[in-house]
Amino acid sequence: MKKNRFIIGGALLAIGIAAVLIFNVVNRPSPQNPSQITIAPEIFKNGKDIFITPAELKEQLGSKNLIILDGSHPKVYAKGHIPGAISIGFKGLCRSFGKPGDALWGTILPKKELTRKLESLGVTNKSLIVAYSDTFKGPGAGGRAVWQLRMAGLTNVKLLYGGLEVWKRLGFSLTTDPPTINPSNGLVVKDYDESYRADRQFVEAHLGKLAIVDVRSKKEFTGEDTSRGESRGGHIKGAQWLEWTALLNKDSTPKSPKEIIAMMANLGIKPGDDFVVY
Repeated sequence: MKKNRFIIGGALLAIGIAAVLIFNVVNRPSPQNPSQITIAPEIFKNGKDIFITPAELKEQLGSKNLIILDGSHPKVYAKGHIPGAISIGFKGLCRSFGKPGDALWGTILPKKELTRKLESLGVTNKSLIVAYSDTFKGPGAGGRAVWQLRMAGLTNVKLLYGGLEVWKRLGFSLTTDPPTINPSNGLVVKDYDESYRADRQFVEAHLGKLAIVDVRSKKEFTGEDTSRGESRGGHIKGAQWLEWTALLNKDSTPKSPKEIIAMMANLGIKPGDDFVVY
C-alpha cells in the first residue's frame, strides 16, 4: 500500500509544438526578486522525479513531445498562461456529470474515456507531460492531474515547481494564444493503480486505524462552508485538519521537508506512516 492515499474526488497535493511555432507573447512579467526564490526539488525524496523546474520547462518549450496541462480556472488561464499550455481546469480528467456528492462525481475518468481524452490533447507514450496551475487560485489542480496520470501508469509526468506563480516571478513569458493541438492515437493507458486512492469502503474499514487528514479550509472542516455543493457540512469522523496551503510558502513553492515533517508530527504522523488525505 502506497503512502498518502487520496480519497476519490479529492485534491492535493496536450500538444506537440513545432520548434518554429511563434507565440503571441502578451506579457513578460518583470522578475520579482528571483534570487530570493528557493527552487530545490532535490531536497525532497524523489523530488527530481516528481518536479520539473521553471527553467527546465522553459528549455523544453517547442519540443514535439512536450505536453503542458494548465489546471487553472479557465478565466485565470485566459488572462495568461505558459506558451503551449492546454487548459484542462480542475476537473479536466474527471467525471463531472451531475453534481458533487453524486456517485463517482469528481473521480478519474474510466480508462477508455481517459485514453480518448488524452489522445485528443495529443498525448502519446513518448510525451513529457507537465502539469501546473496558478496554485492558490487553482487550487492545486496541477498536483491533482499529476496524481491521476501517474495512477494511470504514465510515468513521465511532472509537476511544475511553484506553479504559475514562480514562473511569473522569474519573468518567464506568458501568452493568451490558444495552442495548436495535434490529436494522437495509439496511447496505452494501464489499469489504474488502486493504491493511489481510497474509496468510501476503504475509509470506513480503516476508521480509527489509519490517520485521516482534511486539507480543506477551516470553515469547510467545521461545516460552516458548504458552498462547493456538499450535501452535508463537516468532516470525516476522526479526521484532523491541516489546510493544504499550510504546506506552501507565500510564493507557492513547497515548504522544506523539515517544516512539513514537523507539521505532520503535530498530527501524530511520522515519515513512513500510512495516511489518507482529502
